[in-house]
Amino acid sequence: MIEIREEQPADAPAVREVNELAFGQPAEADIVEAIRANCPEALSLVAVEEGAVVGHILFSLATIETDRGPVEGMGLAPMAVRPERQRQGIGSSLVRQGLERMRERSCPFVIVLGHPEFYPRFGFERACKYNLRSQWAGVPDEAFLILFFDESLKPHADGIARYRSEFDQAM
Repeated sequence: MIEIREEQPADAPAVREVNELAFGQPAEADIVEAIRANCPEALSLVAVEEGAVVGHILFSLATIETDRGPVEGMGLAPMAVRPERQRQGIGSSLVRQGLERMRERSCPFVIVLGHPEFYPRFGFERACKYNLRSQWAGVPDEAFLILFFDESLKPHADGIARYRSEFDQAM
């Protein structure tokens, strides 16, 4: 049985391993560690089975820069599941639990740069629908997505969405 819970300090090595295995490189694990150290508002959840971390998801501050000023919400990244445990619902459970916690925190929006077939099932839409662009040039429209919890933001969301600076090293 999979348990989804907040990451504990002792989980850090396993979280690093899950991210390195899932992405085949250390960049995402390095980002997680930097955000863990620098962003107390971040939410880091782990999926645990029989005491072992098999999945991880991170939400950290993100900003939409609009002509009305900045709006703060959260960015979902990274989300990782051990390769041998992928396609078994663990990632979906992590996303659902994380989004529920974002709702509870009254987070106005969550952005994600991810698989266009996966994230829409959770309510994400193409950000370009709202004339919202990623800070990084060349991001495909179908992969840059947003979920609004505060519907009143939709007419004013046009602008540039920015993840924390820790992500710049990977892009």
